[in-house]
Amino acid sequence: MKAICIGHSTFDTTLPVDEYPKENIKTRIKEHIECGGGPAANGAYLLAKWGMDTTIASIMGNDYYGQRVYEDFKEIGANLKYLELNDNHKTSSSYIIANMSNGSRTAITAKNPPIRKLSQTINDQYDLILIDGEHPETAKEVLLNNKNAISILDAGRLNDDTKELGKLVTYVICSHDFAEEFTNKKTDADDINSLIHIYNELKSYFKTNIIITLESAGSFTEINNEYKIIPSIKVKAVDSTGAGDIFHGAFTYFIGNNYSLEESIKYASIAGAISVTRIGSRYSIPTLEEVINYDNII
Repeated sequence: MKAICIGHSTFDTTLPVDEYPKENIKTRIKEHIECGGGPAANGAYLLAKWGMDTTIASIMGNDYYGQRVYEDFKEIGANLKYLELNDNHKTSSSYIIANMSNGSRTAITAKNPPIRKLSQTINDQYDLILIDGEHPETAKEVLLNNKNAISILDAGRLNDDTKELGKLVTYVICSHDFAEEFTNKKTDADDINSLIHIYNELKSYFKTNIIITLESAGSFTEINNEYKIIPSIKVKAVDSTGAGDIFHGAFTYFIGNNYSLEESIKYASIAGAISVTRIGSRYSIPTLEEVINYDNII
């Protein structure tokens, strides 16, 4: 299987704290964690780590942060043919306060105006495509050039590009925030009828497979004409950074390797849940064996 992940790359600095800091005081910590980040980029890193032939298509600055991320992808074995280092662009950087007491994270991101298209045209053929809405013109070209591929949109941000790209993919996996903003309805994991109404509105618009992620409550979708909440596993969270990205990357791996939709969501949920027990998005990615053998471990 050949996969391509098209999207946003950042350099993350995670600051673990015992409690969220008060304003206008100094807070000292023992360590900080630095690694690459970004939705589709984290998905690409997971797929390469799990041994899949994976290409990352993204634009970063030709700067210190960009070089660090480039070397990380090189070390993990990703195909770097379409990972561009642009002299006129600055690599996005995110500073993440990870509250270790409850697993929440607060991110502040410095990001240049997005570049809609890579300088290169991607004519290669792929079996799997994961996109996050960044570089939308390149993403659209690749989707139209690979109509037989299994394609996944990580729909985290509602805008005209994600609305257009969502009509071209096999699976739209959207956060509950995206679903609520799109439909102007509130999600309630305890009220399946509310989820059905939201799901059907998304399905009617995108006319493709829809999965709504509900964080600790699991994921909602339709399987064999039956609406289902596929629960997440319960863990003690310390840092939720990148958990959604890891879910999307793992889902891409399993659905691309002929696992059923329910199995793919289940294993993706396990991967995301394991990740929140660790610090740093790239460092928190579990091994494939950890995910598959999770039931045996516990």
